[in-house]
Amino acid sequence: MAKNSSAENNQLKFSPTALNLFLECPRCFWLQYNKGIHRPAGIFPSLPGGMDIVIKKYFDAYREKGLLPPEIEGKVDGRLLPDMELMKKWRNWRSGLSFADAECGAILSGALDDCLLDEDKYIPVDYKTRGFDLKEDSSNFYQNQLDCYTLLLEENGYAHANHAYLVYYIPKEVLSGSKVRFDVVVKKMTTNPERARQTLRFAVQSLKGEIPDKHSRCAYCAWGLEER
Repeated sequence: MAKNSSAENNQLKFSPTALNLFLECPRCFWLQYNKGIHRPAGIFPSLPGGMDIVIKKYFDAYREKGLLPPEIEGKVDGRLLPDMELMKKWRNWRSGLSFADAECGAILSGALDDCLLDEDKYIPVDYKTRGFDLKEDSSNFYQNQLDCYTLLLEENGYAHANHAYLVYYIPKEVLSGSKVRFDVVVKKMTTNPERARQTLRFAVQSLKGEIPDKHSRCAYCAWGLEER
């Protein structure tokens, strides 16, 4: 979920999703933050949000028992972060992890789905619901998001392991009693907090300059934007 710029403390505020927009198309990013021109948005599907809620409840039930859900047992390092109150705080956009970068004058904030604790290392976990099996490069789309989570942990004084996990839930069949069977695929991703820091600074620098050229791979730049 992207956050618009804010005049609070004269600092811009960004989420990982907002920085994803910058990486996808600097021009669309510039137009959104400098001109208030947003990409057209269709109806947002509610199913992923509903899945997110029930998966969190499911993980929390195992957290209370001090266990890992069986489908990720042996596939991840460490254990679920045992501090339920801290986990609830980090899941909330208003109270989640954030930091202000003094060099570029911007705030980065984010909300984690979950977190593992491996000895003294904190490892972000993000749930994803997909309709189909993973493609080879599917997880690359989430690289910036996971880099940002690692940077947020680092800047808030939490040691991290330079990696994170994507936990994919992929529907396979409907069983008797309206039960749906999911395949669960765990993907370990190496993270780089400095890459997220540089993305944040480049994004701010972009907003201070002239409107970027059209992006050759951006469908929004390629259609209906001549007047811009």
